[in-house]
Amino acid sequence: MSVRKKQKIRKWVLWLLLIFVLGVVALINYELWQSKEDRFVRYQEFGTDIPVNYAIHGIDVSWHNGRINWPMVKSMEVRGVHLDFVFIKATEGLGRVDAQFRRNWEEAKSAGMIRGPYHFFLATKSGRAQAENFLATVTLESGDIPPVVDVEDTYGVRDTLIHQRLQEWLDVVQANTGTKPIIYTSVDFYDRHLGRMFDGYPLWAAHYLQKENPRIARDWSFWQHSEFGHVSGINAEVDFDVFNGDSLALKQLLMP
Repeated sequence: MSVRKKQKIRKWVLWLLLIFVLGVVALINYELWQSKEDRFVRYQEFGTDIPVNYAIHGIDVSWHNGRINWPMVKSMEVRGVHLDFVFIKATEGLGRVDAQFRRNWEEAKSAGMIRGPYHFFLATKSGRAQAENFLATVTLESGDIPPVVDVEDTYGVRDTLIHQRLQEWLDVVQANTGTKPIIYTSVDFYDRHLGRMFDGYPLWAAHYLQKENPRIARDWSFWQHSEFGHVSGINAEVDFDVFNGDSLALKQLLMP
């Protein structure tokens, strides 16, 4: 065989090998893309995308959601996705109690929902006094989600004072309930204003711009991934959440 013919064969072999490698890479990339797309699926009935690689789904509500039909909420199921838990606003600041809290608190449990109370934190007020408002309003029972403090605005207060007041709330509530509270905030607020000082507390992270998980370096327990969901039994739009774990992990987190 001539040298020229050997070179020509070698050239074709290299081209075929290159085409094969590019095909394999393209197939792998497509499968990875498809896998990522499959993690967030549009559910028209819920009016939002759902991260289906999480097994336990829930919502959070306050008086803004109006009067809720909890049996309808609990019974709604679409292609295997149903709602297991709910965070319910209890208090805000020093003396405010959510207008729908007591009704939501009792009726959600009666309908079979796992419930958890949250306090909307005002950085301008005493952390201890806010904790006392929360504790005077909420009676926790076995199987409830631990208390949550919702901190999402500085109101012009410097970070060091926010840290002091937030730590007061956390300490007072933990001392009175015997369990470590959960912090709710956006990933941006956490990184900018809270940081490592509160890494030891369970986190309920709000983040709507990334579809696999909230964009935060630390561990998290709950993720609020949508503000615009729809649920049978609730007339207003509602926030959607997922739990980062299986049913056993959730059970271990709940109040004893």
